[in-house]
Amino acid sequence: MSAVERRPAARSEDPLAILRVIDRLEVGPLQLEPRRLTAPYRVVRDGAESSIDLVYRYDEDVFEPDDPAARNLAAMIAAQVALNYGLFCREIVLRGPFDAADRRLLTEMAANTAREIYVKKFLEHNPFLVGPAASLPAVKRESYLAADLVFPDADRVEKPAAGWAGDRSRFAVLASGGKDSLLSLGLLTEMGHETHSLFVAESGRHWLTALNAHRHLSATRPETTARVWTSSDRVFSAMLRHLPFVRPDFARVRADEYPIRLWTVAVFLFGALPLVRKRGVGRLVVGDEFDCTHRTSREGITHYDGLYDQSRYFDEALTRYFGRKGWGLAQFSILRPLSELLIQTTLVQRYPDLQRHQMSCHAAHVEEERVRPCGRCEKCRRIVGMLLAVGADPEASGYTEAQVRDCLAALAAKGAAQEAAGREQLARMLADKGLLPPDSPGLRARSRPEILSLRFHRENSPVASIPDDLRRPLYRILLQHARGAVERRGAAWAPVDPLEPDFLAEPYRFEAKREAAATVASPSDDRPGRELGRGSFLLAEMTWPEARERFRECDTALLPVGAIEQHGHHLPLDTDAWDADYLCREVAAGCSEPKPLVLPLIPYGVSYHHADFPGTLSVSPETLSRLVYEVGRHAARHGIKKLVIVNGHGGNAPTLQFAAQMINRDAHIFTCVDSGETSDHDIAEITETSNDVHAGEVETSTSIAARPQLVDMARARKYVPRFSSQYLNFSSVRSVDWYAYTGKISRSGVLGDPTKATLEKGERIWELMIRHLVAFVETLKGLTLEEIYQRRH
Repeated sequence: MSAVERRPAARSEDPLAILRVIDRLEVGPLQLEPRRLTAPYRVVRDGAESSIDLVYRYDEDVFEPDDPAARNLAAMIAAQVALNYGLFCREIVLRGPFDAADRRLLTEMAANTAREIYVKKFLEHNPFLVGPAASLPAVKRESYLAADLVFPDADRVEKPAAGWAGDRSRFAVLASGGKDSLLSLGLLTEMGHETHSLFVAESGRHWLTALNAHRHLSATRPETTARVWTSSDRVFSAMLRHLPFVRPDFARVRADEYPIRLWTVAVFLFGALPLVRKRGVGRLVVGDEFDCTHRTSREGITHYDGLYDQSRYFDEALTRYFGRKGWGLAQFSILRPLSELLIQTTLVQRYPDLQRHQMSCHAAHVEEERVRPCGRCEKCRRIVGMLLAVGADPEASGYTEAQVRDCLAALAAKGAAQEAAGREQLARMLADKGLLPPDSPGLRARSRPEILSLRFHRENSPVASIPDDLRRPLYRILLQHARGAVERRGAAWAPVDPLEPDFLAEPYRFEAKREAAATVASPSDDRPGRELGRGSFLLAEMTWPEARERFRECDTALLPVGAIEQHGHHLPLDTDAWDADYLCREVAAGCSEPKPLVLPLIPYGVSYHHADFPGTLSVSPETLSRLVYEVGRHAARHGIKKLVIVNGHGGNAPTLQFAAQMINRDAHIFTCVDSGETSDHDIAEITETSNDVHAGEVETSTSIAARPQLVDMARARKYVPRFSSQYLNFSSVRSVDWYAYTGKISRSGVLGDPTKATLEKGERIWELMIRHLVAFVETLKGLTLEEIYQRRH
């Protein structure tokens, strides 16, 4: 049975319906060879069908065609181009072995891209559009994804494809021949890292931008330079011919943008992953700068200004995906604190041998066996302006004297596509050199010193966006070319020392510590030290130095809260407490590194309603809420930013919700309570008993599965209460919350049917609870507080 990710139901009289012109886009089935991937792109429109092959070709063996992991990766590579067309298709069929993590990523990114294309290509001016689509109204809605994503081979995927272990000492740079990737290569090499330059070449003229750099690196660093060839640009062009609102002569229109295309970096990035996997790379570096992370709004529609796949959010979304797949790979940019102007400055001053191969013009041409820039496009005038501003000679980068003059004139008249502060600082520097008047129509000169400083911003460039071990050596180099460093505080930039230990302390949350185990020995005796393994997560068993390291590694914690109360004649008094603690331990064990911390169990709960039964030890709501509040506040003080309170006793719920609110109010961290809500719906489908709320079918089944020696089934007795109104039934979907002493309802203390309990049910219930909570915690681990509060994609 195929998996289908359905779009929201279409609205009547939908003004965007004119965009849904393709009945079905089908990708695959794949043809896989050791050095080649071929995926047909079939389009069905108005009863007619056409097809073009998407091809990726490698210069070395990267695929084992019969390997499930290779076929899974190949399917993900082939799917990326299709994500640009979710706004235009009724159905996108993706053939291949996609597991749940794959389907989740593809669906989320298709929806994200549909919104970005709608805003950037239809609500903003687009010279390629014709007809009514060129003047669409702004329509605000939850999702702009028009297509159902269909995965017909989903039932053949029994488990996720095998992961791979990446070596963090090996880096790959997604190379393009532009200044960003060249500077990234220079910096990583200088810092002593094995760095691979991976070029992805489209079959068209776009490849010319990378050709000079590729030839140079192939000659000087052949072992760490590789190229992938793809026909993706041909597929993009073929798809445009199926969109009647794109002018048919689009190929002859000169513009600095594509007609319909915004999901492009992933087309190259996924194409490079087979090389990343083969070479054992553990860190994938992309060349994105400060202003690539931009979140804005147009007519109430929040979007990423068409730059999502160059943003920090994209890096983190892909790294989370790699983690779900079991791939030992992290993706990030080491240039995010830098402006475009500072990147150009550093490349010119520090790595001139690399800079002379820089090419940023997409209309470049070959002249005397060397690629030359066009000298007329927006990118050319921007590059020429920056080179002149920092004292470099544009002619060394292939520009003629006449092109330099023309670019300066165009800059004065039209400006540059940079952040506003960057344009102003560029104009100031050019004006100071007498190359432009200070008040040109296109560039207004103003001193903006932060543009030439390292800028740290909690959204655009937080210090924690790159691994800890890179920060100090990287910033030491960059500070030799920057005018110091600044940090955004409110509405202003304030000086900061990026080499201060406290500034560098925040951990990179996507990688665990390098050491497989840390040995801690007492300096006062000869007793052997004990090992703190990578899987250690129990705070109570750590020393304080170990705890300090764990708090630095992971900002997510689980707090189990239970109760000591009667559970009928057949279950132990600590059932709720033991179950909450056990669930937290199993969830932490099931999470990826770095694992969430498990805080010590709070065993006592609000159990006054069971006080008629000996052995019940209750605390008041005020006592429990205060205790949980104090624990949460102190956990936050040590670095916990996401606290999941795992409640083993339903009677605690109101108290814990109150405590969570107070922690959120005073500690300003994310706090939630799970009393089973993440799994209750699924558990209800397994069990047979209604009003099964205490010591019945569910709790007896889980106890049989976890602690059978403490379950006395010979003494288990059924008691399922019946009430005078459906609104009083505990399991009714329309029930009210109400409170009573259990002894007034049940003499045995049981509310349910423990005789229906089985080992199989218990194992299944535990599996469900652990799986759902692991999925939730894994999501939390990878999100900042800002991303939790307002979803980023």
